Amino acid sequence: MSRTASWCQDCLHYAFDYETPKTLVIPHFGVGFVFRLTQLLVVLYVVGYVCVVQKAYQETDSVISSVTTKVKGFAFTNTSDMDPLFWDVADYIIPPQGDHSFFVLTNMVMTSKQMQTRCPELPGPSTTCMNDCDCIVGLNDPRGSGIQTGLCVNYSSTVQTCEVLSWCPLEIDTKLPERALLAAAENFTVLIKNSITYPKFKFHRRNILPHINSSYLKRCEFSPSTDPDCPIFRLKHIVSETGEDFQDVALKGGVIGIIIDWSCDLDFWAGKCYPKYSFHRLDDKHRNVAPGYNFRFAKYYKTPDGEDTRTLIKAYGIRFDVVVFGTAGKFGIVPTIVNLGAALSFLSLVPMVCDWFMLTCTRKRDLYSRQKITHLSEDAEAELMSMGTAYGTQ
Repeated sequence: MSRTASWCQDCLHYAFDYETPKTLVIPHFGVGFVFRLTQLLVVLYVVGYVCVVQKAYQETDSVISSVTTKVKGFAFTNTSDMDPLFWDVADYIIPPQGDHSFFVLTNMVMTSKQMQTRCPELPGPSTTCMNDCDCIVGLNDPRGSGIQTGLCVNYSSTVQTCEVLSWCPLEIDTKLPERALLAAAENFTVLIKNSITYPKFKFHRRNILPHINSSYLKRCEFSPSTDPDCPIFRLKHIVSETGEDFQDVALKGGVIGIIIDWSCDLDFWAGKCYPKYSFHRLDDKHRNVAPGYNFRFAKYYKTPDGEDTRTLIKAYGIRFDVVVFGTAGKFGIVPTIVNLGAALSFLSLVPMVCDWFMLTCTRKRDLYSRQKITHLSEDAEAELMSMGTAYGTQ
């Protein structure tokens, strides 16, 4: 037979030879131990991790949520910069209703009795002047305080600045109090009402649980250790749960996250679904540039002469963001079948691992290899064919 014909025959054998599994009993303790150990590991993975930990036999759904908040508390301020003032919810909650968040005023810079007129600009590198030529009529600098009139006027006995058309007197926002004006805000409380639903399972729940009544709400206050079901939170305790001091955050403001976790197991044998609360500071307190949280708003009035006037407030405070998330799981036949099939496929790989160990790591691997793999000769093949023919004629 030529070399080419031999090569072709080898290719045909490689392509069309049929391989059939062969049962071979190996009386070897090591191989048997590897086989059973591998089976055990697969079963532990499927049962322990996939089923118990990951609950892969369940169908899942994501939460849909709505949140409303109601803050209560009072404060009183009496400083040299302003008259004695009593503060209630309408004064320090801005705006009155928020979408998953609320803002509590804790500190401020107040500029009273502003009117639209002309006044000297605040001193700065781009606003100081020597004469009118240094000022540009109509210049509108977004970082300035108004529109320049083109005149250079006295700001003080030693400094001249460009005159501007603006709300005067201008705000001096560097006069921030060293202690939060509304330090009493730490004792304010907030009632958080949260309703959630899992549409796939038609499951609805509120964070005001069925056993909570009106008398309980009037006296309860949330505590992770003693009263974890109460939906009323003291602001000081919320901030302290983040590892911060309320008075430090109140000075320049910040952003605090109130996290409500509704991860639930809805199977009848574990059908408990309660909210779990946690608290985190969301803004970066370590930044020296533009720290905290603040914004400006104004209250407008009319004088007896009919002129418009306003009180400008640069408000510092704490914004509380209510973040709701969660996933619910419930037994489902489809994911159960899928994961059962995956488990069986893993078990089918165990003999391959043992074969590799037997044919590679044991001392009698050559013997096992000869017994494991049998090449059928042409004479034996002819004998098998004749036996098949004889069987067919009977």
